[in-house]
Amino acid sequence: MNPVDVLLRPLTIKTVTIRNRIMSTAHSSGFVQNGFPQEQYRLYQTEKAKGGIGMTMVAGTSSVTPDSPGREAGHVDISNDDIIPHFKTLAAAIKAHGAAVMAQVGHMGRRAIWDRDSWLPIISASTVREPTNHSFPKEMEAWDIRRVVAGFGEAAKRCRQGDMDGVEVGGGYMHLVEQFLSPLSNRRSDAYGGSIDNRMRFAVELLEAMRASAGDDYIIGFRMSADELRKGGMTLAEGIHVARQLSQRGLVDYLSIIGGDAQDHISHPTAMPGMSYPVAPFLHLASAIKAEVDVPIFHAQRITDLNTAARAIADGHVDMVAMTRPHMADPHIVKKLVEGREDDIRPCVGANYCIDRFYIRGQARCLHNPAMGREREIPQIFSPAPVRRRIVIAGGGPGGLETARVAAQRGHDVVLFEKADRLGGQVNLAARAPRHEALADVIAWLERQVRKLGVDIRLGVEANAANILAETPDVVIVATGGTPGDAGVKGAEHAISGWDMLSGAREPSGTVLIYDDNGEHQAPMYAEFAATRGAQVEFVTHDRMMGQDIGLTEAALYRKALYGLGVILTPDQKLTEIYREGNGLVAVLVNAYTDAAEERLVDQVIIENGTRPA
Repeated sequence: MNPVDVLLRPLTIKTVTIRNRIMSTAHSSGFVQNGFPQEQYRLYQTEKAKGGIGMTMVAGTSSVTPDSPGREAGHVDISNDDIIPHFKTLAAAIKAHGAAVMAQVGHMGRRAIWDRDSWLPIISASTVREPTNHSFPKEMEAWDIRRVVAGFGEAAKRCRQGDMDGVEVGGGYMHLVEQFLSPLSNRRSDAYGGSIDNRMRFAVELLEAMRASAGDDYIIGFRMSADELRKGGMTLAEGIHVARQLSQRGLVDYLSIIGGDAQDHISHPTAMPGMSYPVAPFLHLASAIKAEVDVPIFHAQRITDLNTAARAIADGHVDMVAMTRPHMADPHIVKKLVEGREDDIRPCVGANYCIDRFYIRGQARCLHNPAMGREREIPQIFSPAPVRRRIVIAGGGPGGLETARVAAQRGHDVVLFEKADRLGGQVNLAARAPRHEALADVIAWLERQVRKLGVDIRLGVEANAANILAETPDVVIVATGGTPGDAGVKGAEHAISGWDMLSGAREPSGTVLIYDDNGEHQAPMYAEFAATRGAQVEFVTHDRMMGQDIGLTEAALYRKALYGLGVILTPDQKLTEIYREGNGLVAVLVNAYTDAAEERLVDQVIIENGTRPA
């Protein structure tokens, strides 16, 4: 018996049988339009059902009352009956492919921005400033608590009326429910503050309202952090107490367990761990809860592969494994498992581009699955082309490889030229940076796919005119990547590129000034790389902070690493000139606001100015 077959066993909760033990948790995608899950969202969720997933959870970060702003932020609005027909359409589309579907209900509390949607005051357990969105919430009065509790009850009824198989309370990620549970955000002295029994009172009341509204035969779950993993936060002992109380009182039919709290910048990457973390870093927390309760336990947090998922089930740690980000990378994981095609599963590498792009650009996307969220325009599985063509591709980086994969899948005759002696392009460099080794899996998977599909790969061969014309192609696709930019700095010839450093062509040494005229991952990556090799590094950018355009989870980890390595961070400065002086280099910096100039005497200068197309 295949060890992963345990994942294919069904799980029955009340009247609902989930066909296997793999699910996708509720999460923000930005695909919701005007508070409703419409075509883009429906196609995104339905693709997972087509791919064999047991259950998908919809409506992440939804809103049960109007003072949880969500429409403008791309979240589902469950605060009124308008959602019911949209849920019916969504549920029908997902169930048509055999998957179960549940909805999450919640309230952002202080994790919201007041001047959106209804422009109502932000509310929370206590008036404690929220570090990420910088809101100052109003402490909820008794009537606020009553109306929000009633809002949860009504939302549960709407989920049932909308043909959802169940409903889950979003009690983690430092949303309103956790703001009551956590001593870090709950400083009340009334019946809702102080002891853990008081702090959980709000959760108990809203679950009671939901049970009364939706009925005893309807599935109600609760997602919570078992341990906030920070000084002064909710402990595992308190998490176990909450889990016991909710299950013993019959308020929940399952618990979905996570670790961390997503309260501020540095806790976000802990709650949503990416490639810097080991696989399944907080499975032990879910296992600890399961040992204490008699309801099924769901768990998500960087379970990226089927073997880990199967171990979590087979060893009795959990009852249901969530592979949410892996289903962004490949929504057909279960189908490929059933067909014995595990090698064809596109791996989630944990880059967190999906999450960070939602924070920065408003819609999630996958680092290396271009169809994710674009199912209307790009199919996940390509059908054969009506006419077979000979296609030549210049360049074997990720763009060229993905193009070759799709073209070959459509039945075309594909030749790929790569002038280097290996495939992968710039991804090979990025994978050499600290904490980014998993990026190599992007290229490893693409290479396996194109070789399996019979693409004719010519390594060490430049795609010049003669080589291309010799193939008599019908189509030529240029995917030749680019070269490092120099930001137009006077004396840029004295600088080296980060590419040279990552490739090993130039070793970082002495004092190194890294100038970032990009705002993305590259320059912080170079700074961490150089500092880990003993260089004294100053990171200079004309932006107002390091990594201006990096999303929340990865930016925080760069900051943690760079501060820990003693890197000096210097914002608001433009590098205008580099010139030699003795055995060193002088870097001229000009303040972006005052034009005041200053100089640095350093051994090396690295300029990051993006990539100029070749």
